[in-house]
Amino acid sequence: MSVPQPLRISCTVFGLLFSMVLLNIDEADIELRSAKDIDSVELIFHDCRRPIRQQSKNFFREEFPQPLAVQGEAFFFSVQWNKWYSFCIPVFNNIQVNVRDVLSNSQAHKFQTVRSKLDITVGLSPNGISADIVPPPVNPTPPNTNGLPSTTDELLSQCPRFRILVIGQSGVGKSTLINKAFGIEQAAAEALKPGEADIEKELTSRANERFVLHDSKGFEPADGVNCDDVKRFIENRKNREHVKDQLHAVWLCFRIPIVTHGDRLLEDGAETFLRKDKSVLQNIPTIVVFTKYDRLLTHVAMQKAVDHDAAATKYIQEHCIDPIKEFTGSTDISYVAVSWNGRGRKKLIDLTHQKVTERFKLQPDTPSPVSVVTSMAQRTLPDLKIQGSIDVGRLRYWRALTASANFEGHTIADCLAVIHTDIVCVWNFNDPSQYLYSDIFRQQMVNLAGTIDESAPASHSPARADTTSAICKTGPPLMLFTPLTLPFEAGLGLVQWARETYQQLPNVHRKFMAYIVDLVHILDILFALTANNNEKKLTRGAISVAFDTYCQSNMRRNTHQQIKSFNYKVPRRDAVLDKIIDLVGTSPIDDNDISEALGKIPSEHLAQDKEWPTKSNGQKKAC
Repeated sequence: MSVPQPLRISCTVFGLLFSMVLLNIDEADIELRSAKDIDSVELIFHDCRRPIRQQSKNFFREEFPQPLAVQGEAFFFSVQWNKWYSFCIPVFNNIQVNVRDVLSNSQAHKFQTVRSKLDITVGLSPNGISADIVPPPVNPTPPNTNGLPSTTDELLSQCPRFRILVIGQSGVGKSTLINKAFGIEQAAAEALKPGEADIEKELTSRANERFVLHDSKGFEPADGVNCDDVKRFIENRKNREHVKDQLHAVWLCFRIPIVTHGDRLLEDGAETFLRKDKSVLQNIPTIVVFTKYDRLLTHVAMQKAVDHDAAATKYIQEHCIDPIKEFTGSTDISYVAVSWNGRGRKKLIDLTHQKVTERFKLQPDTPSPVSVVTSMAQRTLPDLKIQGSIDVGRLRYWRALTASANFEGHTIADCLAVIHTDIVCVWNFNDPSQYLYSDIFRQQMVNLAGTIDESAPASHSPARADTTSAICKTGPPLMLFTPLTLPFEAGLGLVQWARETYQQLPNVHRKFMAYIVDLVHILDILFALTANNNEKKLTRGAISVAFDTYCQSNMRRNTHQQIKSFNYKVPRRDAVLDKIIDLVGTSPIDDNDISEALGKIPSEHLAQDKEWPTKSNGQKKAC
């Protein structure tokens, strides 16, 4: 049996044409001329983005030195349009081209089609065309709906991973710090043995694909060679052209010394580096991390200190901070003391994000791709996930929801789908089965947002998924359901309002607001449920608990009521965006009823990963 080969885009030309005027075409050289109103065009396939350069006015063309192998079922052209309102709301459109269409309709190693008034010609390699489709990657990026570009995809194309260098000798606690900060079961550094780390090696984890780790051997006594290795590596990364290849942060890890035990804060190599080579870290967010803080607390307790924390703080200042200030000649040192049980870890993540945001800021009120991917990578602070969701949302789809040109001609379901993808991507759960991107979960969110129009919640679940009756009970305190399930019928199609085009539904902004706020709150609850085990794969049981808990809560009902009653017509302000930001900033974990309910959930419920029951398989519904 032959092995299927990927579709190969030839080394000749990609071209795009609006006016259907094709001039001087032959097999080796294709020229196409376009109409107006195009700012830029990119080819998108897998995790690759290739710009199609504008050769002259109304003319886009690109040659590729090597064939491009396109695996999967489709590739896309991302087109940025030049509209009069583009200065405040960028307008993009993704044009999908199915591989099967290319294979079945190509002639003379060329494929031509018209999509969205674009005349597209693709040159094909004669050796790479196959009638078989190569299966997509095991864990592909969830597709967007009907050509709406994902904001997170565009940010991640510039910086797909948070790149961090961790410097510290063996035994200082680097692996534990990485494991807990980024929510992985075993850090990629587990394969590193003392003295065998390769600082050039990119260490990643399948449990969290949003960060890449570089690990140094630490500065062993008199190990001047390693000191030079670290310096060369940092200088090399500082000079990289693309931000994704640069270092985004450095953690300098030192064990807090117990001086009465003969411990030293710095070995000779570290002293040399800090004294002579400190300039190499300029313009790189750097934090000094003092580990084994719990060991210090034990020591000060044995010294009969009255206030253990105050005594430990004074000790760190005297035996850690002051010596490093002396070595570096700097009084502005960012530092955090951490312990094995997680103390100080939240401060470390928050401080890292702050410094990364300041260093890579592009312009005021516009988050950089590095800042966003830092929020994605960390699995310690839900507040940064919420802020990341806001940063991504306000770039495009959360803005001007009452009259957004980004959604023109699309159904509400299409618009909600891309918003859903962006928010879930920021939260970056360990979700290899992509339950949070599944049609069933999206449908649940659509139905929940639909309850915004109900004057009073009903006490029973709807008979069909296209019923917009409210499904979340009122009155009694939150309680658990058995079996765990989702409250709406799944698999029976979307509610009617979601099938409408964006412009045809009155007060459409209310449903968008409810969808965004509900989804962020549910993910916040899910984050709390999995916080101690976020290295484990996400289960449908945990998602069901988070959804049901929020669905039944007074917080959900109050949120919907606020959305229904607020006045969005405020001159010179995007009141809808302001209200969304205000509502998502109120964490459900701070709600007493929700917090109490979460504390009573058995761990076995969170571990369940059975199929979500639906009406068709005869399971009892939750509400």
